[in-house]
Amino acid sequence: MNGTPTGLLERLQQARQRKERLLAVLIDPDNAQPEALAYRIQLAHAAGCNWVLLGGSFLGQGKVETAAAHIRRLTSLPLVLFPGGPEQLTGQADGVLLLSLISGRNPELLIGQHVKAAPRLEQLDIEILPTGYLLVDTGKPTTASYMSGTAPLPADKPELAAYTALAGQQLGLQCIYLDAGSGAIAPPPLAMVQAIAHRTRLPLIVGGGIRNAEQAAALYEAGANLVVVGTALEQPGAEKLFQALQSIRL
Repeated sequence: MNGTPTGLLERLQQARQRKERLLAVLIDPDNAQPEALAYRIQLAHAAGCNWVLLGGSFLGQGKVETAAAHIRRLTSLPLVLFPGGPEQLTGQADGVLLLSLISGRNPELLIGQHVKAAPRLEQLDIEILPTGYLLVDTGKPTTASYMSGTAPLPADKPELAAYTALAGQQLGLQCIYLDAGSGAIAPPPLAMVQAIAHRTRLPLIVGGGIRNAEQAAALYEAGANLVVVGTALEQPGAEKLFQALQSIRL
């Protein structure tokens, strides 16, 4: 698998068992010009990131391939796909979060797109992480909720999120991704993170709306095993944010 560490799911499971605080950056290939990408990978290294996630809502395979090739030249960190569709798969990655949108009722995102992706995934030498994907409403429509064509989970219904995640566990999914979506005004509610962490035994990934280290620290305390920072990478002051993210994980 491209000469980088394997056992991505095992690493997540260890983090849950040991209560480690893993960190990932999310790179949007639509905003992955070489200079900007080099700067973001530099930030990821400075913060001691564990993974680089690659994906977005609008792009096609060509941009993913180009961005993945650039990332490969810049870092040996595990590269994990966060795909918006089958066309965004590449064998240059180490793994893929195979997302099933269990918080919604769109059959294409529950199983339809996965059927289309199956032949391509069978050919690729990358690790597949079956992931229950939950979108949560934090007060502003996001690209993810718009593109999914589904209503996000209400922010004031943590038990609904927890039982949705539990259903995903019972269906055999191997991790949960709780996402406020790109450009969200706030991270997922702490009560929701706590409820999912308490109700399930699966590794919990949390992303969206994280703009400062205090928010990330609170998510870790609530039960997040891997925190994902994306939009904040592209904002002024990103250096200070990632320095602070390193300190809260020590």
